[in-house]
Amino acid sequence: MTQLGTTSRSSANVFADLGFAPAEAENLRIRAAMIRALISFVRTSNLTQARAAKLLRVSPQQVSDLMSGKIYLFSIDNLVNLLAAAGLRVDLRVKKVV
Repeated sequence: MTQLGTTSRSSANVFADLGFAPAEAENLRIRAAMIRALISFVRTSNLTQARAAKLLRVSPQQVSDLMSGKIYLFSIDNLVNLLAAAGLRVDLRVKKVV
């Protein structure tokens, strides 16, 4: 933990900064980005949770969990399927960590 008045260097991944193992931190970072995209889609489309559930082909409870940011309930695979159902495409870029 950082003490008051001191600074520490942040990584590009808040989950790594919180102490998650590197692979888990990357998984969480990717899922969080995908969830943010879905939440943005639902909000900018002015969808009710019921309409979003129908469009995404999931239960209204799953949309509620998504909108609440319950990241632990969604796998990368599941999120890719939800993004595709929303008409959104996932692009992947892999780069070496420095």
